[in-house]
Amino acid sequence: MALDFRLDDPNPADPRRRWAELDRDARSACYDNTRAVADSAAQVAARDAASAAYRAAHPAGLDIPYGPGARNALDLYPARDASAPALVFLHGGYWQRGARELFACFAEGPNAAGWSVAMVGYTLAPEASLTRIAAEIGAALDWIGSHGPAHGIGGPLVLAGWSAGGLLTALHLGHPAIAAGLAISGVYDLAPIRQTALDDKLRLTEAEVETLSPLRLPVVGKPLCVAYGSRELPALIHDARNLHALRAAAHAPGPLLPVSGAEHFSVLGELRRPGGILVRAAHALLGG
Repeated sequence: MALDFRLDDPNPADPRRRWAELDRDARSACYDNTRAVADSAAQVAARDAASAAYRAAHPAGLDIPYGPGARNALDLYPARDASAPALVFLHGGYWQRGARELFACFAEGPNAAGWSVAMVGYTLAPEASLTRIAAEIGAALDWIGSHGPAHGIGGPLVLAGWSAGGLLTALHLGHPAIAAGLAISGVYDLAPIRQTALDDKLRLTEAEVETLSPLRLPVVGKPLCVAYGSRELPALIHDARNLHALRAAAHAPGPLLPVSGAEHFSVLGELRRPGGILVRAAHALLGG
């Protein structure tokens, strides 16, 4: 059965309530952001070009290893003030695509607002399981917590991630180096993913579903802003709302932030400007 999504519906039905009626292709479509956004290829190409230009203009802190893997590296964009807050960004791509280099342009807004930024790379599936990817993020945060001050990143750390990085952000909110989190357009329950084409490379296990799904884990009491575009796919909208509701029930701080008019790719534009709503949300998490 095929599904038609209206990306301008403020209260879309959650397709997973009809999961048993859907074949694998229809289930996969519930998470296929590239297919859902007509100009996604053009947006990605523009992002990649802008990121290449930003890296070329800020070469001093690039490709710093934090672990043994080829992708275990950081790109650091420190502020002039070493005690300024820092945004630690985790890229998306459903844990099987993307790279830190392709998201460099989203350091622009926080940098212009006086923040430092660290872009984190990690090994992709199928080379790495999601368990290994999560462990690599932990190792990167350990490195930044220990070595960041020597590289001009000594202020409070806000962990931010988009799409696949949104789950990793929620998962690592409890890391001792992290003061708060900004989870953008994430998937927070892995169980449905196992029944889509995304699992061809991820090969998720039952144990990973239970231990790596933020919606199935105890709530961490640190501030977390859960952001999403108002024109996201319904499954992602509901995951964001469900994660915020779970946290609100536990009296954990942090807002639910729908970004009006944004879909899965354009939402990150709010990190490109110092006054963008996502940059302002990061400020607010630290009481700014």
